[in-house]
Order: sequence, then C-alpha cells, then structure tokens
Amino acid sequence: MKNKSILKIMVAFALLCFTTSCTSMPEKAQPVNQFDVNKYLGTWYEIARFDYRFEKDLDNAIAQYSLNKDGSVSVINSGYNIKKDKWVSAEGTAKFRGDKNIAALKVSFFGPFYAGYNVIALEDYQYALVAGKNLDYLWILSREKNIPENVKQNFISKAREIGYNTSRLIWVKQDKKSPFDK
Repeated sequence: MKNKSILKIMVAFALLCFTTSCTSMPEKAQPVNQFDVNKYLGTWYEIARFDYRFEKDLDNAIAQYSLNKDGSVSVINSGYNIKKDKWVSAEGTAKFRGDKNIAALKVSFFGPFYAGYNVIALEDYQYALVAGKNLDYLWILSREKNIPENVKQNFISKAREIGYNTSRLIWVKQDKKSPFDK
C-alpha cells in the first residue's frame, strides 16, 4: 500500500514538472508585450527551425492560426515530408498562459500535453522569432516565403543573446504550393 502512494506522488510530481516546463521559455527570453493576437492570425511560412521529431523531414512548412470562439487559437501546422513524398498536417490549440497582451502561449497537438510557444521578436506582424520551452526549440517565421537579410540577422543575433546555438538552424525550403495554404 505504501508503494502505491509513493508511486502516485511520483507520477503527480512528474506530471507537474512536465506540464510546467512545457509551457515555459528559456531563462533569458522575453515574450513580446502589447501583442495583438488578431494581427498575428493567418498564415506564416517557416523560414528556419531547430530540427525535432515532429517536423523531421519537412519542407514547405507553414503554420495557420485562427481564433476560436472561446478565445483560444486554432493551429494547423503542415508541410511536405520529403522522405514519405507527401503532404502532412497536424491540428492543435494554443492558449495564452496569462495576460492576452503578452505573446506567451502554450500549444497542444496531443490532448492535455502543452508545449511553450513564445513570440520573442516581432517585426510589423510580418516576421516572428518564436521560442519554445527551452533552448532546443526555435522558429523563424514570415508572412512571405522569404525574409529580408537584416531581419534574419537581427533574429539570429537575438537568439544567440538568449543562448541558442543558431548553427543548428535548418533553413526550410519554400518551393512548393501547399494544399493547406488558404
């Protein structure tokens, strides 16, 4: 009986640690203030990212955001899997972690499990630098399939200041028309 109680406490602690760490951000990162989610909605092209298992082998990746009635954000991520030679997509939901004027969100594609989504730099709602829960997750997004060199360099510098190893960035090809692009 004692072992079951200890196991329950350990599981609860692990879940607490997992859920709180997944909705955080790197220590030196700060989310954008005076964030207007309505201006952020729509299609964003992925210009660069750190590779991780959910986007492995994807080119032509895009993210599409729309507002749900409850104030959460509907997320559709898609891309072309070069190994499987097919288009793939995933639907999720993003929620603000607090104040809706601060670009600190959490996103879920898998039920109750959330990951950090933090807009840490934003240029006229045309270009965005997005940090995940830690230094293993980083994205550069654009409303167009490319990004001006000065914006790219500013984002790379900001990411380095936070502690990101920007040599790990994968520069995403944007050479196909996505069937998910509305």
